[in-house]
Amino acid sequence: MNKKVLMVVTNHTTITDDHKTGLWLEEFAVPYLTFKENGYDVKVTSINGGEVPLDPNSIEEKSEWKKAEDELKHTERLSKEDAHGFDAIFLPGGHGTMFDFPENETLLYVLQQFAEENKIIGSVCHGPAGLVNVTYKDGTPLVKGKKVSAFTDTEEREMQLDQHMPFLLETELRKKGAEFTAGEKWTDHSVRDGILVTGQNPQSSKSTSEKVVEALKEQ
Repeated sequence: MNKKVLMVVTNHTTITDDHKTGLWLEEFAVPYLTFKENGYDVKVTSINGGEVPLDPNSIEEKSEWKKAEDELKHTERLSKEDAHGFDAIFLPGGHGTMFDFPENETLLYVLQQFAEENKIIGSVCHGPAGLVNVTYKDGTPLVKGKKVSAFTDTEEREMQLDQHMPFLLETELRKKGAEFTAGEKWTDHSVRDGILVTGQNPQSSKSTSEKVVEALKEQ
C-alpha cells in the first residue's frame, strides 16, 4: 500500500488593502514533488476549497513545478473526514496561513486526530500557524516540550510585516511551550521531534519534506 499524505493550504488573500498574500508556492511545490517522487499518494485540500491564491512574490516560472501548481486550481475543501486514511499531514506556509489556519475548527480537529494517533505532522515557514492552537484531547498543546521551528520574529520584522500580523509566530509557539529552534535568517533549517517535523522558511522546504519522508519510512 502506498503511503498517503494530506496537504492543507491557505485560501486567505490579503494582509492589507495594498498587500496581497496567499500560499507561498515553493513551500507547496517542493514538498508535493518530494512526496510524489517517493511514490506517495497526495491529496491537496484547502481551508475553503476551490482555486488557491499564490502570494505574488512567490511566483516563479519553473517548469518542474507545473504539476504541483495544477493541483491548486481545483482543491477540495478540508473536511473532518480527512482526519482518517492518511499517514501524514503537511502544512505549507505563506502569510495567508496566519489568518485562516489558527482558528479553523476543521483543521484543529484533523490535526488533533493525527496527534492522538501518532501520525506524522509536517509544516514549514508560516504553516506552523496551524499548530499554535492544536491540543491533545487532554488539553496539552501539541508543541509543548517539542523542538519546533517556523518563520522567525526576526525574519518577520525584516519583511516589515510584523505590525500587520495577528500575532508573531515564533513568540506564539514559545508561549505554547515549544522549544523553538532556528538557524540563520533566510537559511535552510528544519527539525524533527518524534511525529512533528517543522521548517523555518521557504529555503527549508526541501529538508522539511525530506524529514517527513524519513519519518514515514520508519513507520
